[in-house]
Amino acid sequence: MSIEAHSEPPATRRRAGLLLPIGSLTSPGFGKDAREVLAFLQKSGLSVWQVLPLGPTHPDKSPYQCLSSFALEPAYLDERELAADPGFERSIPVSARRQGEGASEALRAAFAGFRDRESHWIEDYARFMAIREVQDGRCWLDWPVGLRDRESHAMLAFEQEHASRIEAIAFEQFLLERQWQAVRDEARERSIFLFGDLPIFVAGDSADVWAHRSLFQLDASGRPTVVAGVPPDYFSATGQRWGNPLFDFQRMAEDGFAWWKQRLARHLALYDWVRIDHFRGLAAYWAIPVDDPDATGGRWVPGPGAALLEALETVGGDDLPLVAEDLGVITPDVTELRDRFGLPGMVVLHFAFDGDEDNPHLPRHHRPDCVVYTGTHDNDTTLGWWRSLDEAGRARVRRWLEAMQDIDPATPMPEAMIDSALASPSNLTMLPVGDLLGLGSEARINVPGTREGNWCWRLPDGALGAALAQGMRLRLARHDRLR
Repeated sequence: MSIEAHSEPPATRRRAGLLLPIGSLTSPGFGKDAREVLAFLQKSGLSVWQVLPLGPTHPDKSPYQCLSSFALEPAYLDERELAADPGFERSIPVSARRQGEGASEALRAAFAGFRDRESHWIEDYARFMAIREVQDGRCWLDWPVGLRDRESHAMLAFEQEHASRIEAIAFEQFLLERQWQAVRDEARERSIFLFGDLPIFVAGDSADVWAHRSLFQLDASGRPTVVAGVPPDYFSATGQRWGNPLFDFQRMAEDGFAWWKQRLARHLALYDWVRIDHFRGLAAYWAIPVDDPDATGGRWVPGPGAALLEALETVGGDDLPLVAEDLGVITPDVTELRDRFGLPGMVVLHFAFDGDEDNPHLPRHHRPDCVVYTGTHDNDTTLGWWRSLDEAGRARVRRWLEAMQDIDPATPMPEAMIDSALASPSNLTMLPVGDLLGLGSEARINVPGTREGNWCWRLPDGALGAALAQGMRLRLARHDRLR
């Protein structure tokens, strides 16, 4: 596949891919395990790998609450590859290489180029993380006022005292970029698209908010006045109070959404396609008073809508390589915004079988220009979901699958649901790794609205084997999804 062919928009031809977060690899990171996934994908005929966000996480490990919208997770730096990196003197240990010790002149020059090219975020991120270390990991709101408010004398004194650590943090990001781009190069060689996620909101305790307070709805001390979430829905009777500070979209519009354009450009440098998580927030977002304990007291506030997407077209072109995560409370304005910009939406089979014949997630309502999932990273695995249904619910699923797609009622789960997703009219089918492996709830990745026990599951060693690849290739051929 040529570079030109690799730039095609998502959901324009029949394909299938694997949903497997980088953090769920046997050894999470940009090394051998990632390359083995690429080899498996090529052998199986799956041509898309959805990796979810790659940013530096807080202790809860959620990639949707990152310390930066631009940086990469330091734990993903593969030390085996770093030990073999020819850009360093052979005698330099890995721990020192992470700090830039023993780097060749060519490598130092490449780092200088990276630091200059990414100056709009790397300097603030490196300072933020260095201060955070000195402050024992405390939220920036609890730092000494001079550092909290980025007062010039306090910042200059800190930078002078900790210059070497600030540079080391920036150098580590350069190494991460170097390794990830090597993974991306191999993906292109194997004709595999890398599919990333762009969470619509950012974590309050992040370099983004600390460095750009004027772009958020905050009080004079930097604390949010309202926070993000969603109203009561499928996942929670009291909604979800995410706690992210909300953007001041009016202020962002004044400079043509410059920060958003930089953010999208960064994501397009990391991935071929990007899913905007919680896309409906661009039409209207749920604003929750900061002191409310849950999301029930929130209200809908108009978002930036077409103005933001028009600005992003100056970065990604008229055919924005974006997917709209249009799940949840979807109103006509959300659909109109998605369709106006020609963005594929999403359908999820776990949500389809509630007995409503007009349910948009039912296979009979799928459109070619959308992405079908059995379930997402926020759902249970299909086998876990199936086991949670009562007999009447299971009978309804079987009946509808047989009527709409002629799927034999005797087909076991999750195979029947995978067959349904592959048979869908939707051009792009994404299969979570837990479903591909036939695993139960023990392989669930995340439970929305909870903070404990998420993002811990790891791919069993050797699970993506030759037999699985061969079987998947045959299934994809039957559904015209081999590319």
